[in-house]
Amino acid sequence: MRIEKTYRQLEDTEEVHMYDIMEEELFQYVPQEYDMFYTPFEKTLNYLSNDLDIFVPVDDGNDFIVHRLGLSALGRGKIKQSDVAGRLLSKTSPGFYQVLKEPLKEVYETHETKNMRFYYHFNEKLARFSNVKVVYDMEKLMLISDHRDNTGTSLTVDDGKYDEKANLIEYFSQTGSYYKINDRYSWTQGIYNILNRTREPNDEYYNIIFDLVIPEDRPLIDKLQREMDRGRANYETVIRIRTDDGTLKYIEVNLYSKFDEDGHLLSRYGLFKDVSTDSTRKMTRPVDFLLKGFKNNKKLALLIDPLSIKHYEFSEGFYILIEEDPETYHHSRKIIDNIVEESIHCKIKELVSGERDVLSETITYNVHGDENNQKTAEIYLEKFEFGETTHSIGFITDVTEERKKQQELMEANEHQTILIKEVHHRVKNNLQVLNSFLNLEKRAYKDKPGIIIDHMQSRLSSLAILHEKTYNTEDFKNINLKEYIVDQDSQLRGLIGLRDGIEFESEVDSDLNLTIEVITPLLLVIDELTMNAIKHAFPDKTVPNKKIIKKITKLDDSTAQLILRDNGVGIEDPGSITKNLGCEIIKNLTKQLDGEIELFQHENGTGYRLTFPINMEHTIEG
Repeated sequence: MRIEKTYRQLEDTEEVHMYDIMEEELFQYVPQEYDMFYTPFEKTLNYLSNDLDIFVPVDDGNDFIVHRLGLSALGRGKIKQSDVAGRLLSKTSPGFYQVLKEPLKEVYETHETKNMRFYYHFNEKLARFSNVKVVYDMEKLMLISDHRDNTGTSLTVDDGKYDEKANLIEYFSQTGSYYKINDRYSWTQGIYNILNRTREPNDEYYNIIFDLVIPEDRPLIDKLQREMDRGRANYETVIRIRTDDGTLKYIEVNLYSKFDEDGHLLSRYGLFKDVSTDSTRKMTRPVDFLLKGFKNNKKLALLIDPLSIKHYEFSEGFYILIEEDPETYHHSRKIIDNIVEESIHCKIKELVSGERDVLSETITYNVHGDENNQKTAEIYLEKFEFGETTHSIGFITDVTEERKKQQELMEANEHQTILIKEVHHRVKNNLQVLNSFLNLEKRAYKDKPGIIIDHMQSRLSSLAILHEKTYNTEDFKNINLKEYIVDQDSQLRGLIGLRDGIEFESEVDSDLNLTIEVITPLLLVIDELTMNAIKHAFPDKTVPNKKIIKKITKLDDSTAQLILRDNGVGIEDPGSITKNLGCEIIKNLTKQLDGEIELFQHENGTGYRLTFPINMEHTIEG
């Protein structure tokens, strides 16, 4: 790190230029020496566009206790407030102490406000700057900082603000993209999924994919860059990279350039897809983990980018439906020709052309074009545009056997008729519920795609369990709950427990049998309560022995009770948590369940008590 200082007399501003500084390396983990009291209006300060750093002078202004750091400093240093509060600045951040000790002492002694401007340079280029006022108030020194990049726009802790649905599809399909304008790169989150690392401050100054290309493929990159620099508008190839953890990956590259009327390059767009396959190693791609959750489901298939010929990912159920080998299958729009209904052909074309965004239909499919081998399926597709590409996601459900049974039992008793209809409507309704939850959370957590992904994975897993187990039963009024809960705990342990160190324990009456109308919303309620506990009960990820415990018992022949509790930090203001989106979803599901739910706090943590009926009347008309 190199530091240069100048003084702007006309502006009465001291300028500090810092070269090749990595903020995350400036903070050292040292033991806390001083107790820090609560900062008034702490929650309000976190919503302000400016950062506020607070220091308490000690040793006659020769050193300073860190009382509070602003969100930008915490974010760039990848630290928490508790990592630095109550430490001497000289110990926890020698670099910043070197820069700040003189101006802080000056303001401490004079009580006069001081104007400063900090410039951060990387690779001899200005990356950002901060306008700072150093103020003495209430016997403390305060730094009020306005952070800006070199175009003058305000910076945030995370510069990667993308459409939340695009983040989700990139996570699923293991794709990522970038824009390059004025020699600076803007990378989407999908790129970091591929590289299996977090953002770094100087990523905008070089091609972080090409920099990892193995020596044998370096000539491909040289050729690609020569072709694009000569004015080529599009280039496609496959390269090999080795990530920082030593993993060899095959990356499909698609580059696009935009030029002005004089042929000058305006911008460049790049799309990367991880096409690595290695059966001898554990799967590392998020999409593989998600698709694996559908591996044993022969009826319900997850479709990721089904409208894309190159970047599609389908779960096992799709290949079983069309009777193709996934190893030799080549996706083509000719598959549409095997759909019997001409009206569906038109609607799919409208979806591709952008005339519609959603398709939800029942189709008849001729396997390999054979009219004597027909299957019936329900299909749901949703499409959206992002950057230079079109993305889509959907589900397809094989209801062939159910439709045949429906025809065979058309004149049978009312119970059998309702049974078959219920299989059909249950799948469709569950997918619509899933889509509704996703739309709600896109608005509520638009800056937190990780929460959306966790919630969606948990719901998908529960519904997959439900579909797999109930498809093979003929009695939808007496479904044993215990085996569902055991499987749900196993799924949650794989999705969340191993990552966050949370144990799931359950006790369920072995003779508790429920109807399908009860068990479906009940599993979703348990999902929402569990995700609520994960999000609020354990803010400190390092705390050991974290547990979420469920107990489900029969109260009498018509009523049962669920108690779900955690051993977390508890709730200071129960009124605040009952207003969040998760609780609103829980209330609606409880209403659908015709049950009653209450929040209670015990000695260690928080719990919910849900009372619900064992049986409910069928809601589907006969």
